[in-house]
Amino acid sequence: MKLRNIAIIAHVDHGKTTLVDNLLAQSGTFRDNERHDERAMDSNDLEKERGITILAKATSVEWNNTRINIVDTPGHADFGGEVERILNMVDGAVILVDASEGPMPQTKFVLGKALKVGLRPIVAINKIDRTDERHQEVLNEIFDLFVSLDATEEQLDFPVLYGSGRSGWMATEPEGPQDQGLTPLFDMILKHVPEPDTAGKDEPFKMIGTILEANPFLGRLITGRIQAGSIKPNQPVKVLDGQGKLLESGRISKILAFRGLDRVPLDYAEAGDIVAIAGLSKGTVADTFCDPAVTEPLHAQPIDPPTVTMSFLVNDSPLAGTEGDKVTSRVIRDRLLKEAEGNVALKIEEASDRDSFYVSGRGELQLAVLIETMRREGFELGISRPRVVMQKGENGEILEPIEEVVIDVDEEHSGVVVQKMSERKAEMVALRPSGGDRQRLVFHAPTRGLIGYQSELLTDTRGTAIMNRLFHSYAPFKGELAGRNTGVLISTDAGESVAFAMFHLEDRGPMVIEAGVKVYAGMIIGIHTRENDLEVNVLKGKKLTNMRASGKDEAIKLTPPIRMTLDRALSWIQDDELVEVTPKTIRLRKLYLDSNERKRFEKSRKAA
Repeated sequence: MKLRNIAIIAHVDHGKTTLVDNLLAQSGTFRDNERHDERAMDSNDLEKERGITILAKATSVEWNNTRINIVDTPGHADFGGEVERILNMVDGAVILVDASEGPMPQTKFVLGKALKVGLRPIVAINKIDRTDERHQEVLNEIFDLFVSLDATEEQLDFPVLYGSGRSGWMATEPEGPQDQGLTPLFDMILKHVPEPDTAGKDEPFKMIGTILEANPFLGRLITGRIQAGSIKPNQPVKVLDGQGKLLESGRISKILAFRGLDRVPLDYAEAGDIVAIAGLSKGTVADTFCDPAVTEPLHAQPIDPPTVTMSFLVNDSPLAGTEGDKVTSRVIRDRLLKEAEGNVALKIEEASDRDSFYVSGRGELQLAVLIETMRREGFELGISRPRVVMQKGENGEILEPIEEVVIDVDEEHSGVVVQKMSERKAEMVALRPSGGDRQRLVFHAPTRGLIGYQSELLTDTRGTAIMNRLFHSYAPFKGELAGRNTGVLISTDAGESVAFAMFHLEDRGPMVIEAGVKVYAGMIIGIHTRENDLEVNVLKGKKLTNMRASGKDEAIKLTPPIRMTLDRALSWIQDDELVEVTPKTIRLRKLYLDSNERKRFEKSRKAA
């Protein structure tokens, strides 16, 4: 059977996974009576809840006697490490662009990577049925983007399809016809995407690891594309790292191919096919899996460096160990190292005290997803505020990461967005209308200035703004930024919060906990209306006497507390505060729980 390998790449929310659903359905992968979930490729619980793709996944469909291996990739910049590796194992790409929003930062990022490895993308303008679609302008913007990314003459001669992934049709014209379904897209893939290079099928076996996952029955599964040679179960192989050092030798116990949503065992696979292999215990992503005779490793695509780091600490609060069962530093260390094996965009370092770990990644969302995953597995952690990874320049100067920020906002709110971004040392580089009384503002802003800005932006614009970010470059340090302008309310004692005490503290600021919640000394229970921190007693009950009051006691009505989600809490805390994460609760606390220690820390910080 003939073969094609393609990746579907796009900005977040432009409809990749929904399009893959319809490609699977229209190719006859599902039986007519078979029930399947919407966004079937988003198999992870967090992917379903957040509505985004986090992990790249492979599938395949059959069309006109050709097997098409399809890789669905994440659209969020924080998970760009997945996309960079995936592009090495495909021969073509379908780049999906929203007919209203046009090319966005992540579109630029993935397209740049695709053009760099020599792919000739097919452009599909999706969501053509939107009322605010502007396909002609979007097509011009895409062409300009190709030119700005130094596309070759061949790459600039890209085919264009229009359609709706949700409705399940694509056509060469915006008006349709719609009755052919996705046939024009399938035909375009067969015509435009070259067959895999099988010139090396008589050479010794070589494959580069691209996706790593753990299977409860087979152990480590490494997915990749066979670059040369062929492979059979029980065949001896060895693993080389990027420098050519031998990591391990072993035998392949199982070869699995992707057939729709299932994995089918194979007796034989050869150059050009995308497969998963089992049987090796150390080989990981970016390593070369090869025949024992091979001495030179395959070249792996370099990965962009991490820009944000957080400290993961052993939970030492008075409530530690009451909700989770994985609380020791050894268990946390093993879990983080396991995560770093499969996720090449993460970097783990152990602190000198051995009770905390520095975890660096592409952005807050990537690290928040890791924390949420660990929390659901039963871990308890203390998490510090995200910090930016600085670099040293050639002259010894400090360089900080700068991001390209694109904000789509209603015209009436653009003033406050420009003001807030300028306070964060951002420079505006473009302002243009984006249709429907909305404006697109483009900034170059330091990463540290954007930490915690998402929730503030939504408040300022009444939830109407859309912000997209992408790493741009390193630039000289832009100076200190103004921090949070409010203090916190800190509990003085341990016990259960009392509604009576909280009612009388409401004029001090909004609460972040409810009545009847376990608290401890040093835990943050509210936001102070002033700049300083305030220690308060939330355990104080009403004084009772044996004299009956003349008026009937009224039930106390408390203002609902501010809900601190994990993402919001991480971006809101200051350097001397932590987020305590357990399987059931997210709490905010001071780094030092004792008030005297906090005062000493504050004095030493001011002296420094």
